[in-house]
Amino acid sequence: MMRTGLAGQRLVAAFFVGALLFNYPVLSLFDRSEPFIGMPMLWVCLFVLWAMMIGVVAWIVERGAR
Repeated sequence: MMRTGLAGQRLVAAFFVGALLFNYPVLSLFDRSEPFIGMPMLWVCLFVLWAMMIGVVAWIVERGAR
C-alpha cells in the first residue's frame, strides 16, 4: 500500500534520518571501550536508535491511519 500526503513524506524523512543515524560517522562517535550498563557503548547506541526509529515509524503510521 502506498502512502500519500503528509504521512508518506514523514515516512520518507524518517528513512533518511535513520540512514543518517546508522551511518559510519555518527556510529563512530559511540565506539568506545568503556561499557554502559555492562554492554559496549556502540551496541547500546544501536539498540536505542533502532527502538527509537521503530517508535517514530509506528507513530507516523498510526497517526496517518486516523
